Amino acid sequence: MDLLFVNGSVFDGLRYRPGLAVAVRSGRIAAVGTDLSELRGPQTEVVDLAGGLLLPGFVDAHIHPVQGGLERARCNLEPAAGLPAYQQIIATYAGQHPDVPWILGGGWHQPDFPNAAPAAADLDAVTGNRPAFLVNADHHGAWVNSRALALSGIDARTPDPADGRIERGPDGSPTGTLHEGAMDLVGRLVPPTTHIELVAALMDAQAYLHSLGITGWQDAILGAYANLGDATPAYVELAREGRLTARVNGALWWERDRGVEQIPDLIARQDGGTHPRFRAGSVKIMQDGVAENFTAAMLEPYFDANGYLTANAGLSFVDPVELRQIITRLDAEGFQVHVHAIGDRAVREALDAFEAALTANGVSDLRHHIAHLQVVHPDDVGRFAKLGITANIQALWAVYEPQMTDLTIPFLGPARTAWQYPFGDLARSGARLAAGSDWPVSSPDPLAAVHVAVNRRDSRSAEAFFPEQAVDLATALAAYTSGSAWVNHADDTGRIEVGALADLALLDRDPFAGATDEIAATRVRATYVEGECVFGEESTREDASWNRP
Repeated sequence: MDLLFVNGSVFDGLRYRPGLAVAVRSGRIAAVGTDLSELRGPQTEVVDLAGGLLLPGFVDAHIHPVQGGLERARCNLEPAAGLPAYQQIIATYAGQHPDVPWILGGGWHQPDFPNAAPAAADLDAVTGNRPAFLVNADHHGAWVNSRALALSGIDARTPDPADGRIERGPDGSPTGTLHEGAMDLVGRLVPPTTHIELVAALMDAQAYLHSLGITGWQDAILGAYANLGDATPAYVELAREGRLTARVNGALWWERDRGVEQIPDLIARQDGGTHPRFRAGSVKIMQDGVAENFTAAMLEPYFDANGYLTANAGLSFVDPVELRQIITRLDAEGFQVHVHAIGDRAVREALDAFEAALTANGVSDLRHHIAHLQVVHPDDVGRFAKLGITANIQALWAVYEPQMTDLTIPFLGPARTAWQYPFGDLARSGARLAAGSDWPVSSPDPLAAVHVAVNRRDSRSAEAFFPEQAVDLATALAAYTSGSAWVNHADDTGRIEVGALADLALLDRDPFAGATDEIAATRVRATYVEGECVFGEESTREDASWNRP
């Protein structure tokens, strides 16, 4: 189908270009200019931008769509806040699903509970005798009930795993919250998610993400993690059947209890899942945890609630010496490496490993990236550009909100607090930026994230969070379009230029023409993949009387 977009402006993936029209033919951009009326034929569908903005489809560089789809189908706590609201949702779900053997779901927020740790007893009150396993919003902890604890055998004598922690009472008994690797003590008992469930979750997630203007993503974990099996077969099935309308690069999960002996398995999995709409060309390494539960790896220890330094500097899930060997091997085998790094020590360990790979193997076009980057030591900011490592940002997190003010800032101290989410410094240093949401950890709405990247605040926060680290609108949109497409090796996308694939998002207004504090109010009217509308309304189609002589 031929398309002609008129009466609006264009962001081409790098620059704002007001007043341009765009023509699409056979799924690709055919022309960009001020007057393309001569390209209109009898089969051309004219789309009236009505003063809105046309831009490349958003590409989410770090997201978990299958988990997001599953949470939407299970006991979804994400819309609620506070224990009474959570208990009401859980009780309703349990009553509506009397036959499910486990109460599964998640989305609860740590600041809603004393010491950020919900209790099994509060879950017992609404789940009866069925075991329950509910992950928190950041997926680095789980709330379990007494039945689940009993089935797992966790008691006061159970040691904490090397990569996690059990919340305990004064007598050492588990209280109902499991952090990081401790989640597996219960999670391994949960019935496996079926292939049918994975496919349904992926289809639901895809439709939801298309409604937000997202046309591609990097699935940040493909493999067995946090009670979820490998979703690769679901992607392959949908791709082969033509039902995968997004462009996806999958990051194969690095099992941290194994070493380099798993690389042949990763190569085999990569070779078995290649399709024009899906490839598994990346490997995901989670180097640390999160700051709220003190498992993010820091160069210096955390403070306690009274402002005194503790002995805890967080966890490096992979030994940093071994990490250098692993990344060097993966780089040599042609894998892109995608590292989760929250704390400044984890960021430095990842950069050191990429530097070792560069020294050993030379320059490549694998496009390695580090995600999250909550705390970055100033000495490491310039290393991203120097080493060619993309900064994969989750901009929505760079705000004052309870998790930041209550669970993070007091324990980082003033200096490290100011090093958080240094998007502006990274951009000014020449680092390439990509952007993602980490959904279902946080909203997948790219425009909400772009709003925060530009303003360093959201609708809940009156004060900007270190506003000197803001970026301009073009930089933020570029990160979420051309930057993330580049990371995904989707080089025919992410731009509006002649010859590029017509993966596009149509916005209901032009955010460049309005106030920056109104960016989040922008909505997606339509989404196109290769010129085919995958989300939209009939209102986007202009009356046939357009281009009257």
